[in-house]
Amino acid sequence: MDWIENINWEQLLLDTGFILLKLIGTLIVFYIVRAIGKRFIRNSFSKAQVKKKMSAGRTKTLQSLTISTFSYALLFVTLVVVLGIFDINATGLVAGAGVVGLAIGFGAQGLVSDVVTGFFLLLEKQVDVGDYVTAAGYDGVVEDVGLRTMQIRSFDGTLNYVPNREVTSLSNHTRGNMQALVDIVIPYSDNIDEAVGIIQTVCDEMKEMNSKIVEGPNVIGVQTFDTAAVTLRVIAKTEMMEQWAIERDLRKAIKEALDANQDDPEKTYAEQPQG
Repeated sequence: MDWIENINWEQLLLDTGFILLKLIGTLIVFYIVRAIGKRFIRNSFSKAQVKKKMSAGRTKTLQSLTISTFSYALLFVTLVVVLGIFDINATGLVAGAGVVGLAIGFGAQGLVSDVVTGFFLLLEKQVDVGDYVTAAGYDGVVEDVGLRTMQIRSFDGTLNYVPNREVTSLSNHTRGNMQALVDIVIPYSDNIDEAVGIIQTVCDEMKEMNSKIVEGPNVIGVQTFDTAAVTLRVIAKTEMMEQWAIERDLRKAIKEALDANQDDPEKTYAEQPQG
């Protein structure tokens, strides 16, 4: 127990307190720099969006990626400083990490593939935050695009984390105007020209009332027919992500107009699934 008696407790407490002060000071600087850096990045992208006329989705995508890269770099610098406080040689640690990284490199091919694919997704502007896409078997709205994963929010609220390497093909539904499509079934015995006239009148009225309709709606004619019914198709171009609301409004208005113009109360008009 002699070694305990030989400890300079006063010096030990001073050294420990000094280390704690350094740690606290480093953490305070870390949080301050991170907050200032994030604010600077957001302000920079807000100005760039106005000057370079970037889309909101593109701005959010690049801003999120820049903030993520900045945070990782700042975290690495902070870690090196903390190691220095404890007199640990960060250079040797990094060198050792390099050797370990080389050893496991062959097992990290998936991660490398994620990063490379993510880089080209961003470089080629294939997708931005807020886009409605189909990728890796998921339909939904993109909430985040990173170098490793893409986050897609399904319409039932599920948030899907998709590794970029699984995005072998991507359908972006929000580039350009969207298409609203409605199929209306009428009895085979009815006058097609009369039904088309009624539906087109509804379409013209809908166009006047709804500014989110870019083109149409128009009745393009008979889509299919069988021994009992004829299917008429209506198509309209709408603003991004507004096609479903327009389709619902068209179905309701056309159904009401057809019912109001029926001569025979036994007739019914129905909608069949799109095809």
